[in-house]
Amino acid sequence: MNFVINQLQQNKSVFYNLLKDINEDMFLWKQTPEKWCLLEIVCHLYDEEREDFRFRTKWVLEKPKQTPPQFNPVIWVTERNYIEQDYNQVLKNFINEREQSIKWLQSLKSPKWDNYYEHPKKGKLTAKFFLTNWLAHDYLHIRQITKLKFDYLKHQSGENIDYAGSW
Repeated sequence: MNFVINQLQQNKSVFYNLLKDINEDMFLWKQTPEKWCLLEIVCHLYDEEREDFRFRTKWVLEKPKQTPPQFNPVIWVTERNYIEQDYNQVLKNFINEREQSIKWLQSLKSPKWDNYYEHPKKGKLTAKFFLTNWLAHDYLHIRQITKLKFDYLKHQSGENIDYAGSW
């Protein structure tokens, strides 16, 4: 699991470098109304960091066989009014939370990654499952952010960018 923890730590810099120094026009831009803008993605990452992946990984390690509380991150977008948040502050908050996550993960002594709880539809969900999916979630959003920036470049420039290669 050290590989996963190390990658989560490296991704802190990846996210920061992908998301820093972005102007308001760019962080609010959406290719279509139903898609998320960078601000909404950063808010999502911040909430997921503390209230999903770290919380659930910790829960299963500390309270095996107990079902964690349910949540719905999709409704957080409107429920928590992501679009009205301060982009730079939320980015800072997310990076700080990731640092706290890494410190916590590195502090674990012989964690029982096989601890689990029984999900009614998915079966046994282990601490290892949540940790691995935490990293997979990073990769999905790194791809999403990169694609959104690619699309923004195409939109803003008005240029054909096929010469660069196909997405």
